[in-house]
Amino acid sequence: MADRGCPLDVAPLPAEVRESLAELELELSEGDITQKGYEKKRAKLLARYVPLLQGVDPCLQAENRIPGPSVTTAVPKPQKSRPTSSRDERFRSDVHTEAVQAALAKYKERKMPMPSKRRSVLVHPSVETCTPPDTSSASEDEGSLRRPGRPTSAPLQSHPSVEPWLDRVIQGSSTSSSASSTSSHPGGRPTAAPSAATALAAHAHIGVPVNSRVSSKIQQLLNTLKRPKRPPLKEFFVDDFEELLEVQQPDPNQPKPEGAEVVVLKGEPLAMGTPWPPSLLAALQRWGTTQPKAPCLTALDTAGKAVYTLTYGKLWTRSLKLAYTLLNKLTSKNEPLLKPGDRVALVFPNSDPVMFMVAFYGCLLAELVPVPIEVPLTRKDAGSQQVGFLLGSCGVALALTTEACQKGLPKSQTGEVAHFKGWPPLAWLVIDGKHLAKPPKDWHPAAQDTGAGTAYIEYRTSKEGSTVGVTVSHASLLAQCRALTQACGYSEAETLTNVLDFKRDAGLWHGVLTSVMNRMHVVSIPYALMKANPLSWIQKVCSYKAHAALVKSRDMHWSLLAQRGQRDVSLSSLRMLIVADGANPWSISSCDAFLNVFQSRGLRPEAICPCASSPEALTVAIRRPPDLGGPPPRKAILSMNGLSYGVIRVDTEEKLSVLTVQDVGQVMPGASVCVVKVEGTPYLCKTDEVGEICVHSSATGTAYYGLLGITKNVFETVPITSGGAPVSERPFTRTGLLGFIGPDSLVFVVGKLDGLMAVGVRRHSADDVVATALAVEPMKFVYRGR
Repeated sequence: MADRGCPLDVAPLPAEVRESLAELELELSEGDITQKGYEKKRAKLLARYVPLLQGVDPCLQAENRIPGPSVTTAVPKPQKSRPTSSRDERFRSDVHTEAVQAALAKYKERKMPMPSKRRSVLVHPSVETCTPPDTSSASEDEGSLRRPGRPTSAPLQSHPSVEPWLDRVIQGSSTSSSASSTSSHPGGRPTAAPSAATALAAHAHIGVPVNSRVSSKIQQLLNTLKRPKRPPLKEFFVDDFEELLEVQQPDPNQPKPEGAEVVVLKGEPLAMGTPWPPSLLAALQRWGTTQPKAPCLTALDTAGKAVYTLTYGKLWTRSLKLAYTLLNKLTSKNEPLLKPGDRVALVFPNSDPVMFMVAFYGCLLAELVPVPIEVPLTRKDAGSQQVGFLLGSCGVALALTTEACQKGLPKSQTGEVAHFKGWPPLAWLVIDGKHLAKPPKDWHPAAQDTGAGTAYIEYRTSKEGSTVGVTVSHASLLAQCRALTQACGYSEAETLTNVLDFKRDAGLWHGVLTSVMNRMHVVSIPYALMKANPLSWIQKVCSYKAHAALVKSRDMHWSLLAQRGQRDVSLSSLRMLIVADGANPWSISSCDAFLNVFQSRGLRPEAICPCASSPEALTVAIRRPPDLGGPPPRKAILSMNGLSYGVIRVDTEEKLSVLTVQDVGQVMPGASVCVVKVEGTPYLCKTDEVGEICVHSSATGTAYYGLLGITKNVFETVPITSGGAPVSERPFTRTGLLGFIGPDSLVFVVGKLDGLMAVGVRRHSADDVVATALAVEPMKFVYRGR
């Protein structure tokens, strides 16, 4: 290291200047500043003291030479000191500083020689080489402070109480020159003497007699070193624990529900005397044999062209073929592979509704339980693993698919469909026409799709990512088809345009089940077409003169962005535009904006029909057009502050702190609805209180397949009054929807249980966060598809 001029321990310099010079020297030794920068700062510090330093011994000016004892110890090779950017004031100690300075002064009096070319030892008393490392930023470096196999000084080895960071002091103060290297011969002695810190520690341990005051100070220093480097972990959190244990006092000004207790709301009864088919399969057989050429389902390609129209005759004969093949042509060790009630996976892409429909009805005819799932894209997809858990718990051993879909699945080295991670072993059956056996003329399926037996299983993914299967019985399926037919006023030969996923939820209930009950014609629009042309569903409504359309608010939003320049579009044929996600708070903005643009193109305001549904309760409520007896639509402008306390307070529209929601219509025919408290015992809420909507109906799911515990909690809830009396002898199903009953017995939904965020005593909805962002400046802050 270059000559640094004036010593740091001369008497004329004040203590704070000496300390500043010591810090400067430490920065230079650790590479934090350059030699030039060091000299510049040093000169600036000493400028006003230059006259005081004249006459000082030149040998002291040449170098910081502090005499010390010549104790021969093995000094480890120099190790690069770990750079540090922050100084921890917690470890500063005046006692520490005073003790080391006193000890060094003692050694100076004895005039013992010290090696040259060494870092100033006076840095150590006030600076952080004597500071224990901050364990909060621990790294591998700390583990390498004591190098295995390298001897340290004997006194330190024999005294385990000295902390590892003292080694760092010793190593850091050794020089990088050859003076610090040890002999390569066995037993060789080091040529460099230890630093003053080493000497000091060694002196304290060996017991060299020193002034009693210094001894007590050194003892105090060593006692300090024995203490833990950091306080015990619990001391850091004691305050937080006290705050957590402290019961939060409710805000005296917080709004509280003041209304009367809600009563159970009953929908209109299912129409009696209507010539309903006795079952869904009876309807399929009837239309397949009496109206074989009537169109059932039209599939479009990604360019919007109709690639195939499935007639009711074809649907009936193909479903029969599949049922016969499943029951009679699949054997394992000369025994049928499947028996009635077995579960079968349906693996079909969203672009192939025709083959999915054949597979679904083929399973029903064969008395098998279809489990529709998504097509797995990779062998280790995380979402696919959850579906694998569902398939395993359902005991699925066979998957139905098409030739085209099977070609796209990952393959093993033998060319067979690969085993997907987390999935049970599956046999794969391709159900294209050439692979199916024609049944004998006298063969008829034994299926009677009525009663409590399971019709199909729909998967549901929770917010934690787990997948469960909701079982829907034959009785529930039939009741759902009848209730939807009555609520939507469906009639024979009507055309429905469906943009939704036909494998589940409203897309399945309207586009695959209820449509067959009423011999409707469904035009299924693949999602790939919607991405390429967001206006495609409107164009198909126009070209097919569709009476009903099934969409989500996002489809309305995207078509608004793409509609400029379209002049020849007319929506006058639509009597119902069913908004399947009408329960989401932000859907109202899409509905209003869509009506503003397309009302001039034939869309009637009363045609927009938001609805609410859940996998467990199926359709909960739907808005009816006036000709079906529906009251006029309603909006509710609610205080967000009130909602955060679960209380309904009407507010004004001018504020940004409000949530505007639309009704989702009336309760379904044949159903009863009530609102219960979100947590704890299912007490009925008050009329101005937000709670979970519960439904009693013959058209709901019946259980989570194979999960008895959570099934009882969700599908067998018994709401009770404030007096503790049950509201009904029959259990209700929890919907997972948060809302209230408004004027005209209309249902309002303000969020979902899955999206509820509790912060202290207040509750916030993830949907509200999105709705708020959309209300502020949708085009600037919220991106499409986010």
